[in-house]
Amino acid sequence: MAPQSMGEDVELAVLFADVVGSTRLYERMGDQRARDMVALCIDVMRGATEHCGGTVIKTMGDEVMATFPSADAALNAAAQMQKQIAAHTQLRVDGQPVSIRIGCHYGPVVAESQDIFGSTVHTANRMTSQAKAGQIITTEATVGQLTAPWRSACRLIDNAPIKGQRNEVPLYEVLWQVDDVTSMVRMVGHDVDRSHCTRLRLWWLDRELLIDEQRPILTIGRADENDLVVKGNLVSRLHARIEYARHKFTLIDHSTNGTFVREGGGEEAFVRRDSLQLKGGGLISLGRMPEAESAQTIRYVCERD
Repeated sequence: MAPQSMGEDVELAVLFADVVGSTRLYERMGDQRARDMVALCIDVMRGATEHCGGTVIKTMGDEVMATFPSADAALNAAAQMQKQIAAHTQLRVDGQPVSIRIGCHYGPVVAESQDIFGSTVHTANRMTSQAKAGQIITTEATVGQLTAPWRSACRLIDNAPIKGQRNEVPLYEVLWQVDDVTSMVRMVGHDVDRSHCTRLRLWWLDRELLIDEQRPILTIGRADENDLVVKGNLVSRLHARIEYARHKFTLIDHSTNGTFVREGGGEEAFVRRDSLQLKGGGLISLGRMPEAESAQTIRYVCERD
């Protein structure tokens, strides 16, 4: 939604995205090449915004400010920006990809003369300053507006003071690296009968595995004889196994460092030399807290016929 010509109060998702370390780009590459690279980043940001139904309000040097009619649309654009810039062959310096950081907040703004004003804008900008290279940071208010797939891709990481607000604001990182986030709707359990699942689907790196009546047991660990071989200094030779019986999937830990499970709704559990029923969907992590981009993390979802 574009701002109106007259002052009007509307609720929008406000997004800021900027190029990380642009000053160093100018120092290393010279003015013209750095300016061209920043301009290419801006073009990618603008294209992602427009593709996802948003409006670029303004560009400021190496930064874009955009609005979206919904929180989902804003995160769709943010993830697209991150993925496209990370993969762009022309956006590399000394072999390393150029990075951007993104902040987003949903709330009321005053739209006037093709611009927007208000505390929502300030909060969105503050989220950007809290983000690191390659991150998308958003607020609890935004998470509350998201549909299930995106909400399950957000994790609480910190609290930060915001000018004009007495209390600190919770910060959420958006795990945009998770492949095909739209498939994660099943992870929160709304579409899954938790007590009568017939399949457990696992994703790890570029592999997809299925546990069902035909394959009721799967072993995980760093030893080569496991069904899923995961390397890491915190991973035991036989770290865990998953068994299917009576329409239930049970994770049984055999490891030294334990197994962490985070369900799509945010519930977390730690299992060491014990067992846990897997419900709905979420993340399994070997020996450390789940991080979607970690090589020790496995995504899972329970399915039924």
